[in-house]
Amino acid sequence: MIDVDSPHGYVFLVGAGPGDVKLLTLRGKECLEQADVILYDHLANPELLKHAPQGAERIYVGRKGRKAYQDQAEINALLITKAREGKRVVRLKGGDPFVFGRGGEEAEWVAQAGIPFEVVPGVTAAVAVPAYAGIPVTHRTLASTVAFITGHEDPEKPVSAMEWPRFASAEGTLVFLMGMKNLPQIIERLIKEGKQPSTPIALIQWGTYARQRTVVGTLHDIVAKAVAAGITPPTVIVVGEVVRLRDRLNWCESRPLFGKAVLVTRPRVQAPIMSNLLAGLGAEPVECPTLEICPPDSWEAVDRAIHQLSTYHWVIFTSVNGVQSFMTRLQESQKDARSFGGIRICCIGPKTKEELAKWGLTADMVPKDFQAEGILSALGDLGISGKRILIPRAKVAREILPEQLQTMGAEVDVVTTYQALPSVLDVDRIRQRLAHREIQYLTFTSSSTVRNFCNLFPNRQELASLVEDTIVSCIGPITAQTVEEEGLTVDIIASENTVASLVQAIVAHADGTRPHAA
Repeated sequence: MIDVDSPHGYVFLVGAGPGDVKLLTLRGKECLEQADVILYDHLANPELLKHAPQGAERIYVGRKGRKAYQDQAEINALLITKAREGKRVVRLKGGDPFVFGRGGEEAEWVAQAGIPFEVVPGVTAAVAVPAYAGIPVTHRTLASTVAFITGHEDPEKPVSAMEWPRFASAEGTLVFLMGMKNLPQIIERLIKEGKQPSTPIALIQWGTYARQRTVVGTLHDIVAKAVAAGITPPTVIVVGEVVRLRDRLNWCESRPLFGKAVLVTRPRVQAPIMSNLLAGLGAEPVECPTLEICPPDSWEAVDRAIHQLSTYHWVIFTSVNGVQSFMTRLQESQKDARSFGGIRICCIGPKTKEELAKWGLTADMVPKDFQAEGILSALGDLGISGKRILIPRAKVAREILPEQLQTMGAEVDVVTTYQALPSVLDVDRIRQRLAHREIQYLTFTSSSTVRNFCNLFPNRQELASLVEDTIVSCIGPITAQTVEEEGLTVDIIASENTVASLVQAIVAHADGTRPHAA
């Protein structure tokens, strides 16, 4: 067995898949998680870099601006140099490294240098991109063969290896990769060699991404259609009868949020819950975690509350984070759910209730209105004068709950179990995507996410300009009020203070903006 931690370094040639981050293989994710250096190219989704350690060196080796790609010899040398420094180097390549990805060349160089390496296959765009457009590359009655063909050959080859007569006579499917710039020549050659001008063809741009676009035509008219639609690379070209199946099998582009990019501002550990909901509906979640959930400056007050837990009549949890942090500290104090014997528990909403259940506890109360006002109304009906109430919560939170409970005659202790601190973010990436109108929705799930996001842009005129055409979506009225205090306009407020309700509100809005068939 080769030791990947050897002082001689190690290289992983990892297929990043065609674009959708969910199509990265488990092995590819493992390699990224242990990388010291990552060399990634133009077609590898940069969102995949979030799997890498924070301190890993990230080196972009793709297209320089909109001009030429970095010289392959430079990439080969960089792989070897970094590995010889004793580092674990991940070469992250779009699609599969051995399918028109020059992975074979890079593997040869690494092997020749005597550096141990591993090839991690990826989901190739040649199959995945047509599938996301509703086109199977093979079909029992329509195509028994499929050919993967490069759209452009190495210009230094002395003789072309393209077998155009065989391509034109093939009854199966032809898939051209990296061929968009040469589309007129490809069409001309296929027809010249005998392919019928009426043969169906599909062009799929940015396949598997939320911004995927598909143009369907025939060899006769596809060039004109491509020009009219403004189709540019990266585009996969599919030729053959299987293209006709798209009308029935177009599953991806039919999803309710297809083509929408949604900025998710939740904390890093919570963002995947919302991102998964959005991705399942066809959206591209763009994670921008404006918060990091951190321990309090001191556990003294929490430990004191845990020690005297039996003296409280009620414990009120106002967030999932509050449950997690308090129960974790309780467990670290060698205590468990039995410490809540005789104490009634209130949770602000269903998700907080679900988190509490994971610790073996059942909420006695969940208000109909999932915010502080709902808790006050529910507890007010019970009469809490003279009761002792504990509220484990964030360091910064609305004071209306403890203040009003005290006005109602309760004795209230508020303890800080966690604090939400601003994250370190790649602000330029978010600024660029907003400036290019590549993000259609902003989502805010708390007042803290609003403030921290807005603080990323000290120039509020710039922020207003960046989000001018973006739909601002809020989980509830309190969050919406904070958005307005920051000078932005709220477009969507969820009917309930839950992430699921917020996502459904976005779906309803998107459905109202889409044309419907007569």
